[in-house]
Amino acid sequence: MSLAPSIAVARPGFNTLPLYIGLFCLLWSFAFVAGKIGVTYCPPLILLAGRFLLAGALVVGVAALRRDKWSMSWRDVAVFAALGVANNALYLGFGYTGLQTVSAGLGGLIVSANPIFTAVLAAMFLSEALTWRKVAGLLLGIAGVAMIVWHRIAIGTDSLHGIMFTLASLASLVAGTMLFKLFAPKGDLWLGNGIQNLAGGLAVVPFAFTLSSVSDIVPNIQLLGAFAFLVLGGSMLGYLLWFHLLKTCGATAASAYHFLMPPLGMLFAWMVLGEHVEARDLLGIVPVALGVYLVTRPATTSGGSAGRKAGQ
Repeated sequence: MSLAPSIAVARPGFNTLPLYIGLFCLLWSFAFVAGKIGVTYCPPLILLAGRFLLAGALVVGVAALRRDKWSMSWRDVAVFAALGVANNALYLGFGYTGLQTVSAGLGGLIVSANPIFTAVLAAMFLSEALTWRKVAGLLLGIAGVAMIVWHRIAIGTDSLHGIMFTLASLASLVAGTMLFKLFAPKGDLWLGNGIQNLAGGLAVVPFAFTLSSVSDIVPNIQLLGAFAFLVLGGSMLGYLLWFHLLKTCGATAASAYHFLMPPLGMLFAWMVLGEHVEARDLLGIVPVALGVYLVTRPATTSGGSAGRKAGQ
């Protein structure tokens, strides 16, 4: 049974949006931990090529079993394929390369800066309102993120080389977010996600087998578990939820949920990987949480109407 209907159709009288937001945040933040485990036992680009191609094949297979009607134009296919390059091949390719020398907590933290750049670009190109409340929330988010980043770099636990790759990963995610909102591909998001994964996998394959070797893979239960989560929870359900939030909330508000990734990512990294977390790290969560509230709080003025229109 496809997961797509449960996201595309809401039951009358029940607001499913908070459920989708919560599930998305859990899946997206834990994916950094699963990715860190994966790249420990497998070259990152080989891991990603396998993840994308398998996820894409599963999505298309489910659509074929359900006999879904094809409703996309070639333009829509091209946009989803471009998203596969930006959101999959580049975003995760750079990100997983960075995870080899950066902690899962810091990797999630850097990517959480997505709302800052998305909000500014959405105001410039998508006519999404950039109110004083959103500006205040974004500044608080920056302050909290910067506080934690500064501390992690100061104690020398993360590599500058890995941080640069993670910053490139962030830029790719922002580009993919804007691309989705600018060109607004039509058709089933489930099939669109399959196209995105297949395109991302095909883009990564030449680099995966040129820059790394299959002999570097260390097969074990940890790698298998991480790979299964990344395929099912990340590439399939996680991205489907992400696109749904982009359509429902608008680019600025949807991207603001990335501010929840640092505390969740650090929590999961501490629980699963034993990564060290200090009081100064936790202190940065306070302005981050307040920033999320300010950016995502529903507007009651005409500015809110503009934001909703842009998100349709």
